[in-house]
Amino acid sequence: MTGQQRDGSSSRGASQIAAQLEPVVRPAVEGVGFELEDLDVQQAGRRRLVKVIIDVTDADAASDAGPDGVGLDDIAEVSRAVSKALDADDALLAGAYTLEVTSPGVDRPLSKPRHWRRARLRLVKIKLTDGTTFTGRVGDADTAPDGVVQVLRDAAVRKFAYADVERAVVEVEFREAPAAEIEKLGGNKDVKKEES
Repeated sequence: MTGQQRDGSSSRGASQIAAQLEPVVRPAVEGVGFELEDLDVQQAGRRRLVKVIIDVTDADAASDAGPDGVGLDDIAEVSRAVSKALDADDALLAGAYTLEVTSPGVDRPLSKPRHWRRARLRLVKIKLTDGTTFTGRVGDADTAPDGVVQVLRDAAVRKFAYADVERAVVEVEFREAPAAEIEKLGGNKDVKKEES
């Protein structure tokens, strides 16, 4: 079989290939205790690039896992599990591939309740579905997709339905969050105090 015949799948769209890989990749990721955040397949020369983005599970996001819940050892463990699963079903990719496993960056949009919960006390730029854009600090967030999130905006804690948020992204801060803002959002239970 020639490379061209073997790679007859190249006419399939990348999203179609990703959809076919998802039932193989998701169990491999979940099997080592993480959640599949996103799966993307791109053609890179003669090879395919399979990009797997993982995150902590909802249970870990609700605990004290913190914003750095996925470490380098975790990435390596997931890479081994996903590679083994893909190699066991090599007809899906029909050729050489490069696997890239990563965690979401700080610029990941907050699109799920667990994203909001992990962003608690962080500064976030929010665009509502009505076009309003503002920056606020995240408070408590519901676990249900049809729930609400508390946001400190203009010195007042307000509630916004997830459905009313078009886009939200964590802002990088180069200073500690003001104590008064943290207090308004329910105290400093999640903020480590500096020792004097």
